[in-house]
Amino acid sequence: MNNPFDFRGKITLVTGAASGMGLATATAFAEAGAAVVMADFREEAVTTEASKLTSLGHIVIALRCDVSDDVQVEQMVQRLVAEFGRLDAAFNNAGVMARIVPTADSTREEWDRVTGINLRGVWSCMKYELRQMERQGSGAIVNNASVGALTGNPGIGAYIASKHGVVGLTRTAALEYIKKGIYVNAVNPGLIDTQIARDVVSGNEQAYSDIADQVPIGRAGRPEEIASAVLWLCSPAASYVVGQAITVDGGMTVG
Repeated sequence: MNNPFDFRGKITLVTGAASGMGLATATAFAEAGAAVVMADFREEAVTTEASKLTSLGHIVIALRCDVSDDVQVEQMVQRLVAEFGRLDAAFNNAGVMARIVPTADSTREEWDRVTGINLRGVWSCMKYELRQMERQGSGAIVNNASVGALTGNPGIGAYIASKHGVVGLTRTAALEYIKKGIYVNAVNPGLIDTQIARDVVSGNEQAYSDIADQVPIGRAGRPEEIASAVLWLCSPAASYVVGQAITVDGGMTVG
Protein backbone atom coordinates (compact mmCIF):
# COMPACT_ATOMS: atom_id res chain seq x y z
CA MET A 1 0.00 0.00 0.00
CA ASN A 2 1.28 3.47 -0.85
CA ASN A 3 2.08 5.84 1.99
CA PRO A 4 -1.11 7.94 2.43
CA PHE A 5 0.92 10.75 3.97
CA ASP A 6 3.06 11.23 0.89
CA PHE A 7 2.08 14.68 -0.37
CA ARG A 8 4.71 14.93 -3.09
CA GLY A 9 3.30 16.87 -6.04
CA LYS A 10 0.46 18.30 -3.94
CA ILE A 11 -0.24 21.99 -3.50
CA THR A 12 -1.33 23.07 -0.02
CA LEU A 13 -2.45 26.26 1.71
CA VAL A 14 -2.29 27.11 5.41
CA THR A 15 -3.65 30.31 6.92
CA GLY A 16 -2.45 31.66 10.23
CA ALA A 17 0.81 29.98 9.30
CA ALA A 18 3.31 32.20 11.10
CA SER A 19 3.08 30.34 14.40
CA GLY A 20 1.37 27.67 16.45
CA MET A 21 -0.84 25.09 14.78
CA GLY A 22 -0.60 26.80 11.41
CA LEU A 23 3.19 26.76 11.37
CA ALA A 24 3.29 23.16 12.58
CA THR A 25 0.89 22.10 9.83
CA ALA A 26 2.72 24.01 7.11
CA THR A 27 5.93 22.36 8.27
CA ALA A 28 4.32 18.90 8.26
CA PHE A 29 2.97 19.39 4.74
CA ALA A 30 6.39 20.55 3.54
CA GLU A 31 8.16 17.61 5.18
CA ALA A 32 5.63 15.28 3.52
CA GLY A 33 6.67 16.63 0.13
CA ALA A 34 3.97 19.21 -0.60
CA ALA A 35 4.44 22.69 -1.95
CA VAL A 36 3.05 25.03 0.72
CA VAL A 37 1.60 28.52 0.58
CA MET A 38 1.87 30.00 4.07
CA ALA A 39 -0.49 32.92 4.66
CA ASP A 40 -0.70 35.21 7.67
CA PHE A 41 -1.48 38.86 8.33
CA ARG A 42 1.92 39.11 10.04
CA GLU A 43 3.95 39.41 6.87
CA GLU A 44 7.42 39.59 8.40
CA ALA A 45 6.82 36.64 10.71
CA VAL A 46 5.39 34.35 8.05
CA THR A 47 8.13 35.30 5.59
CA THR A 48 10.77 34.43 8.17
CA GLU A 49 9.23 31.02 8.86
CA ALA A 50 8.79 30.28 5.16
CA SER A 51 12.44 31.15 4.54
CA LYS A 52 13.50 28.59 7.15
CA LEU A 53 11.60 25.87 5.30
CA THR A 54 12.89 27.02 1.93
CA SER A 55 16.45 26.83 3.22
CA LEU A 56 15.83 23.14 3.96
CA GLY A 57 14.89 22.53 0.34
CA HIS A 58 11.12 22.72 0.63
CA ILE A 59 8.86 24.55 -1.85
CA VAL A 60 7.24 27.27 0.22
CA ILE A 61 5.76 30.69 -0.53
CA ALA A 62 4.76 33.26 2.10
CA LEU A 63 1.85 35.62 1.53
CA ARG A 64 0.35 38.36 3.65
CA CYS A 65 -3.40 37.88 4.05
CA ASP A 66 -5.99 39.20 6.48
CA VAL A 67 -8.72 36.56 6.17
CA SER A 68 -11.39 39.03 7.30
CA ASP A 69 -10.82 40.90 4.02
CA ASP A 70 -12.53 39.09 1.13
CA VAL A 71 -10.40 40.87 -1.46
CA GLN A 72 -7.18 39.71 0.16
CA VAL A 73 -8.49 36.14 0.42
CA GLU A 74 -9.44 36.07 -3.26
CA GLN A 75 -6.02 37.45 -4.21
CA MET A 76 -4.33 34.84 -2.02
CA VAL A 77 -6.00 31.97 -3.85
CA GLN A 78 -5.45 33.61 -7.23
CA ARG A 79 -1.73 33.98 -6.48
CA LEU A 80 -1.53 30.34 -5.41
CA VAL A 81 -3.23 29.10 -8.57
CA ALA A 82 -1.14 31.38 -10.77
CA GLU A 83 2.01 29.94 -9.21
CA PHE A 84 1.08 26.26 -8.99
CA GLY A 85 -2.01 25.74 -11.15
CA ARG A 86 -4.13 23.93 -8.56
CA LEU A 87 -4.97 23.57 -4.86
CA ASP A 88 -5.09 20.10 -3.32
CA ALA A 89 -5.46 20.76 0.41
CA ALA A 90 -6.17 23.74 2.65
CA PHE A 91 -6.05 24.24 6.41
CA ASN A 92 -8.13 27.28 7.35
CA ASN A 93 -6.47 27.93 10.66
CA ALA A 94 -6.33 31.70 11.15
CA GLY A 95 -8.16 32.74 14.29
CA VAL A 96 -8.19 34.98 17.35
CA MET A 97 -9.37 34.68 20.93
CA ALA A 98 -12.06 36.98 22.31
CA ARG A 99 -11.32 39.35 25.18
CA ILE A 100 -12.77 37.90 28.36
CA VAL A 101 -15.96 39.75 29.29
CA PRO A 102 -19.55 38.73 30.06
CA THR A 103 -21.87 38.70 27.05
CA ALA A 104 -23.88 41.75 28.10
CA ASP A 105 -20.69 43.77 28.52
CA SER A 106 -19.12 42.85 25.19
CA THR A 107 -19.05 45.32 22.32
CA ARG A 108 -20.14 45.23 18.71
CA GLU A 109 -16.56 45.99 17.70
CA GLU A 110 -15.25 42.95 19.58
CA TRP A 111 -17.99 40.72 18.15
CA ASP A 112 -17.18 41.86 14.63
CA ARG A 113 -13.42 41.42 15.15
CA VAL A 114 -13.69 37.86 16.44
CA THR A 115 -16.40 36.57 14.13
CA GLY A 116 -14.90 38.44 11.18
CA ILE A 117 -11.71 36.41 11.45
CA ASN A 118 -12.86 33.14 13.01
CA LEU A 119 -16.09 32.57 11.08
CA ARG A 120 -16.42 34.94 8.16
CA GLY A 121 -12.73 34.42 7.44
CA VAL A 122 -13.24 30.66 7.22
CA TRP A 123 -16.27 31.16 4.98
CA SER A 124 -14.30 33.51 2.71
CA CYS A 125 -11.35 31.12 2.43
CA MET A 126 -13.66 28.21 1.71
CA LYS A 127 -15.50 30.19 -0.94
CA TYR A 128 -12.43 30.67 -3.10
CA GLU A 129 -10.82 27.33 -2.25
CA LEU A 130 -14.00 25.46 -3.17
CA ARG A 131 -14.31 27.25 -6.49
CA GLN A 132 -10.81 26.15 -7.48
CA MET A 133 -11.28 22.60 -6.19
CA GLU A 134 -14.58 22.32 -8.02
CA ARG A 135 -12.80 23.19 -11.27
CA GLN A 136 -10.30 20.43 -10.54
CA GLY A 137 -12.85 17.91 -9.31
CA SER A 138 -10.86 17.16 -6.16
CA GLY A 139 -9.48 18.61 -2.96
CA ALA A 140 -9.58 18.56 0.82
CA ILE A 141 -10.33 21.35 3.27
CA VAL A 142 -9.86 21.26 7.03
CA ASN A 143 -11.20 24.12 9.16
CA ASN A 144 -9.82 24.83 12.61
CA ALA A 145 -12.69 24.96 15.09
CA SER A 146 -12.21 24.23 18.82
CA VAL A 147 -13.49 22.19 21.72
CA GLY A 148 -15.32 25.48 22.30
CA ALA A 149 -17.56 24.39 19.43
CA LEU A 150 -18.90 21.62 21.67
CA THR A 151 -19.92 23.60 24.74
CA GLY A 152 -20.20 27.04 26.30
CA ASN A 153 -17.46 28.95 28.07
CA PRO A 154 -18.21 32.02 30.22
CA GLY A 155 -16.63 35.27 29.10
CA ILE A 156 -15.76 34.47 25.50
CA GLY A 157 -19.16 34.39 23.83
CA ALA A 158 -17.98 35.71 20.46
CA TYR A 159 -15.25 33.08 20.25
CA ILE A 160 -17.59 30.24 21.23
CA ALA A 161 -20.24 31.39 18.77
CA SER A 162 -17.69 31.66 15.97
CA LYS A 163 -16.39 28.14 16.56
CA HIS A 164 -19.90 26.65 16.69
CA GLY A 165 -20.44 28.41 13.38
CA VAL A 166 -17.29 26.92 11.86
CA VAL A 167 -18.52 23.40 12.60
CA GLY A 168 -21.95 24.09 11.12
CA LEU A 169 -20.41 25.63 8.03
CA THR A 170 -18.04 22.68 7.69
CA ARG A 171 -20.86 20.15 7.82
CA THR A 172 -22.95 22.04 5.31
CA ALA A 173 -20.15 22.49 2.78
CA ALA A 174 -19.17 18.84 3.20
CA LEU A 175 -22.63 17.74 2.08
CA GLU A 176 -22.65 20.21 -0.80
CA TYR A 177 -19.29 19.24 -2.27
CA ILE A 178 -18.48 15.60 -1.48
CA LYS A 179 -20.01 14.35 -4.74
CA LYS A 180 -17.74 16.80 -6.52
CA GLY A 181 -14.70 15.07 -5.07
CA ILE A 182 -14.05 17.61 -2.31
CA TYR A 183 -13.68 16.57 1.32
CA VAL A 184 -14.50 19.15 3.99
CA ASN A 185 -13.83 18.44 7.67
CA ALA A 186 -12.73 20.25 10.81
CA VAL A 187 -10.56 19.74 13.86
CA ASN A 188 -11.51 20.69 17.42
CA PRO A 189 -8.26 21.31 19.29
CA GLY A 190 -8.31 21.31 23.06
CA LEU A 191 -5.63 23.05 25.11
CA ILE A 192 -2.70 23.35 22.71
CA ASP A 193 0.58 24.96 23.69
CA THR A 194 0.37 28.13 21.62
CA GLN A 195 0.83 31.81 22.38
CA ILE A 196 -2.93 32.35 22.18
CA ALA A 197 -3.48 29.74 24.89
CA ARG A 198 -0.90 31.41 27.11
CA ASP A 199 -2.37 34.85 26.44
CA VAL A 200 -5.70 33.68 27.93
CA VAL A 201 -4.00 33.53 31.34
CA SER A 202 -1.94 36.67 30.61
CA GLY A 203 1.31 34.75 30.62
CA ASN A 204 0.78 33.39 34.14
CA GLU A 205 2.85 30.21 33.93
CA GLN A 206 1.42 28.72 37.12
CA ALA A 207 -2.15 29.26 35.95
CA TYR A 208 -1.29 27.74 32.59
CA SER A 209 0.37 24.76 34.25
CA ASP A 210 -2.64 24.22 36.49
CA ILE A 211 -4.98 24.16 33.48
CA ALA A 212 -2.71 21.75 31.62
CA ASP A 213 -2.57 19.43 34.64
CA GLN A 214 -6.37 19.14 34.55
CA VAL A 215 -6.33 17.66 31.04
CA PRO A 216 -6.86 13.89 31.45
CA ILE A 217 -3.67 13.11 29.53
CA GLY A 218 -1.82 15.36 31.98
CA ARG A 219 -0.45 18.01 29.63
CA ALA A 220 -1.24 20.53 26.94
CA GLY A 221 -1.20 19.30 23.37
CA ARG A 222 1.57 20.09 20.93
CA PRO A 223 0.82 21.98 17.71
CA GLU A 224 2.35 19.05 15.83
CA GLU A 225 -0.40 16.80 17.19
CA ILE A 226 -3.01 18.96 15.47
CA ALA A 227 -0.91 18.97 12.30
CA SER A 228 -0.97 15.17 12.29
CA ALA A 229 -4.76 15.17 12.42
CA VAL A 230 -4.97 17.72 9.61
CA LEU A 231 -2.66 15.75 7.34
CA TRP A 232 -4.64 12.59 8.00
CA LEU A 233 -7.90 14.34 7.07
CA CYS A 234 -6.28 15.58 3.85
CA SER A 235 -4.94 12.15 2.96
CA PRO A 236 -6.42 9.07 1.26
CA ALA A 237 -6.45 7.41 4.70
CA ALA A 238 -9.51 9.56 5.54
CA SER A 239 -11.39 8.69 2.34
CA TYR A 240 -14.63 7.88 4.19
CA VAL A 241 -14.56 10.86 6.57
CA VAL A 242 -17.01 13.54 5.48
CA GLY A 243 -18.19 16.60 7.41
CA GLN A 244 -16.68 15.60 10.73
CA ALA A 245 -15.22 17.78 13.47
CA ILE A 246 -12.45 15.60 14.90
CA THR A 247 -11.74 16.42 18.54
CA VAL A 248 -8.07 16.34 19.51
CA ASP A 249 -8.03 17.32 23.17
CA GLY A 250 -6.25 14.79 25.36
CA GLY A 251 -9.57 13.69 26.81
CA MET A 252 -10.85 17.12 27.92
CA THR A 253 -14.36 16.60 26.60
CA VAL A 254 -14.76 12.90 27.38
CA GLY A 255 -16.13 13.28 30.89
